[in-house]
Amino acid sequence: MRRARLRVLGAVAGALAGLSALPVWAAPRVVVTIKPLHALVAQVMAGIGSPELLVRGAASPHNYALRPSETRMLHDAQVFVRMSQTLEPFTIKLVRSLPDTVEVVTLLEVPRLTLLSRRTQATFEQHSHDGKPHSHRAHGTSGPDALDGHAWLDPDNAAVMVERIGEVLGERDPANAAAYKANAEALKSRLAALASDLGRELRPIAGRPYVVFHDAYQYLERRYGLNAVGSISVSPDAPASAKRLTELRARIVALGAVCVFAEPQIDMRLVENLIEGTKARAGTLDPEGTRLEPGPELYFTLMRRLASDLKGCLAPPAHTPAPVGVNG
Repeated sequence: MRRARLRVLGAVAGALAGLSALPVWAAPRVVVTIKPLHALVAQVMAGIGSPELLVRGAASPHNYALRPSETRMLHDAQVFVRMSQTLEPFTIKLVRSLPDTVEVVTLLEVPRLTLLSRRTQATFEQHSHDGKPHSHRAHGTSGPDALDGHAWLDPDNAAVMVERIGEVLGERDPANAAAYKANAEALKSRLAALASDLGRELRPIAGRPYVVFHDAYQYLERRYGLNAVGSISVSPDAPASAKRLTELRARIVALGAVCVFAEPQIDMRLVENLIEGTKARAGTLDPEGTRLEPGPELYFTLMRRLASDLKGCLAPPAHTPAPVGVNG
């Protein structure tokens, strides 16, 4: 009898020990729209939980269509992180349908971000200050549709967004609030170092004129004095008109644009036809990391890849020294 009681007590003690090893508070269920934002959220949640990514592979947030399983996942989430309703238009109706239990975090609405107005003309008019081209900041805009949603392409903006992500997660999960804050602070330090590295990398090409496929890069331009002079399309999903291409071709010739950049999802023949007969070269930029594997490091890989691709096409050719010992 005594042995039976000891076995029961031992089993209870083992069960209690097992329970004590479980987390006291499960991490909130978090869903994020696009890869760069998912990477930032994943780093803030490191050691606590992992966010779900919505727009995977080479899919575009501009025309994404939700699957029923994804809709169910979002209704079961506690936090939904997106950039803006303009960048991810599929979220407009979705957000209206979500239950009150889902907190929607629209990062373009975070205070202290540096925001820029969308540019819709084929060519960009810029004003130079201290020899570097700058776009106007958005003042008195009529609504979210007037703002450029690619704000993550400035590491300073990314740091502001990271701070807000840490606050939201800490409010949802108070037991891990200190860990979220520590992760956010560590990530902000890494972003500051990245911003400095990108400055050194991009300084040799500052001011050199180029054309992009769609106007997704002006936060990077403003931060580092880059000189995009126009875009092929207003939106990655809207074909360029013949009039727009004619204006752009004239701009390429008049300003001596060095490069015209495509994006992974478009047919390179469009760019090749545009630069035919000019001195411009063709390149490719991927502002949303469609070609990259998702994960916590994707944001840093993305930004360094953009800098490398810009520099690879825009950098002046290396000077070839004259042969030594050759008599003229």
